[in-house]
Amino acid sequence: MDSRIFGLGGSASFLPAPPALTAPIDHEPGEGEEVLYLAAGCFWGVDKAFWNAPGVVATATGYMGGHLDNPSYEQVCTSTTGHAETVRVVYSTAQTSAAQLIARFFEIHDPTQVDRQGNDLGPQYRGAIWTSTPEQLDVALRAREAYQGALDAKGFGAIATQVAPADEAGPFWYAEEYHQKYLHKNPNGYECHARTGVPCPIV
Repeated sequence: MDSRIFGLGGSASFLPAPPALTAPIDHEPGEGEEVLYLAAGCFWGVDKAFWNAPGVVATATGYMGGHLDNPSYEQVCTSTTGHAETVRVVYSTAQTSAAQLIARFFEIHDPTQVDRQGNDLGPQYRGAIWTSTPEQLDVALRAREAYQGALDAKGFGAIATQVAPADEAGPFWYAEEYHQKYLHKNPNGYECHARTGVPCPIV
């Protein structure tokens, strides 16, 4: 694996590759690890934001929240399957927390936009946090409320992010191989996030 990684701003540096770039995308949480599912627009950029995050063990791009089994990218892009482009994040609870990851999630996109991020339009670009533990669900709900207060103070509208247990969203379907770590393979590739620029409190 090339050791070159790219920060959130797109600048290049030469450092050891983070674990999420070398781990299998289907890595199952081991002892002291948990999984969280995050949808925040185009999954290429979301994946990049989390493979660079401290404490993240593995990431994968995929589709979640829809009604069609094992959808293709082309089917999801018709906006008829109900899926959102989603990133599966496995993290070490000793090195980071759901609160830190969810704060990062809110900061890398504009959660007040409905069924879109910037010029990306459609329900597949909607925002969602799907949790795998009751504690994650509590953190996500409190973080959404706290961030709403921060956004209200800056004149933004209501957060549209869905927060629910993962089992209510249905299976996570892995995206095609070319979508996995896309911005590592294509460092100048498309990355769209309409960030608010407002910091999210860590609850």
